[in-house]
Amino acid sequence: MTVVSNTSPLLNLALIERLELIDAQFGEVVAPTAVWDELTAGFDGRDRIEAFRDRGGIRVVSPEPTELRTEFERELDRGEAAAIAYAIDIDADRVLIDEREGRATATRHDVPVTGVVGILLRASSRGAIDLEAELDALREAGFWISDALYERALEMDEE
Repeated sequence: MTVVSNTSPLLNLALIERLELIDAQFGEVVAPTAVWDELTAGFDGRDRIEAFRDRGGIRVVSPEPTELRTEFERELDRGEAAAIAYAIDIDADRVLIDEREGRATATRHDVPVTGVVGILLRASSRGAIDLEAELDALREAGFWISDALYERALEMDEE
């Protein structure tokens, strides 16, 4: 399984010290350089992200700019545009992305999406984490989760 990641899922999992969930759930995870640049632009967990890359948790790629990527950059940030365009170019199995506009764009192009909440739900269904505690940790780290999504995730976890 090849998965392309945008910034937010990796960043937020690093902030709550749960990057190992990426290893547990996905095969090869790649990030375009535009995403890597955003990840290493000075946030608190930069050392965790770099260590994750160094142990093979993520591979950074430098895709050539494409017309599709340029088109996406009209409405999305550089990292999102690069991740989605690259996922389409390599026929990736999934793109990891949280932002609503990016998720909608990937879905329109038939690329399956998973965000940080989905990653946490999968881990919880396997008994690897306490979902509510991790959602709370995400909120404390500054990740915005609507009350409706928070409650829906907890309900899905109980099913």
